[in-house]
Order: sequence, then structure tokens, then C-alpha cells
Amino acid sequence: MTDIRIRAATRDDIAFLVDANAAMAQETEGKTLDRERLTRGVAAVFDEARRGFYRIAEHDGQAVGCLLVTFEWSDWRDGDWWWIQSVYVLPQARRHGVFRALYRDVEAAAQTTPGVIGLRLYVEWENERAQRTYQSLGMEQEHYHLYARPFVTLG
Repeated sequence: MTDIRIRAATRDDIAFLVDANAAMAQETEGKTLDRERLTRGVAAVFDEARRGFYRIAEHDGQAVGCLLVTFEWSDWRDGDWWWIQSVYVLPQARRHGVFRALYRDVEAAAQTTPGVIGLRLYVEWENERAQRTYQSLGMEQEHYHLYARPFVTLG
């Protein structure tokens, strides 16, 4: 796959983003997401810029991957971390540079946006392939463990 084009997602992409998120949750965690809630959640990103933004990867005019960037303020560094989330690449497009193209697009935007102090993402401990990919892009493993106290349960 040579000509991968990255673009900002629009409301016209909501159906693809919902399908991608649902597939990712099923593949990685065995969870079936409530599609009505998921659709509202995806659409909400377009309602308020403070929530983040999506990027779409296209090949031959068809969406083949996506990711979401959200923001986290760091008082220590006086700036925003950009968190890469909701990454999904269609199975037939995997191992063809789709994620790398998405990542490089976000990295370039982050480096030229005032106040952005870096990129972060989380990855499952057992997903060694993804960890190798992230390392090959210059990312470093941090020493934190992630804890959560969810108030909304997923299927």
C-alpha cells in the first residue's frame, strides 16, 4: 500500500469511526460496545474541539484506518500532552504503513502546535507487536501503570 492519505475526519466519517471503534473493542478486549452510546460519543468529539479530533487514513479513496487525539494538561510542563487513542486499521490494511502514516501526521501537527509537549498512548502489556511499532517510531515506555475507576461499564 503506497499512497496512504491522511486527513481530518468529518461528521461524514462517523459511521466508519463507530464501526472501527466497535471492531477494535471486540478484537482487543472481547467487548461488544453499545453502538448507540458509541455513536453519541464519537459525534460528541465533533461538537466540541476541546474533546479532541480524529484522523482518517485513506487508500484509493477508501477509509482504512483512524485514530483519535485527546488532550491532557500537564502542570509540570505547562502544556498539553496529545493522547493517541481509538486506533484502528482494517485487517486487510495492516502491516502496510497505515498506522505509521497516521502517527507521522499527528506527530508533525503536534510539533508545530504551540503548547503541545508530546505524544502519549497506552497499549496492552501483551501487545508486543504494537509496542515494537511504537518504539520504532521513537516512543519510549514510561514507568507508569494506568489505574481507573470507571462509572460507565462496557459490554
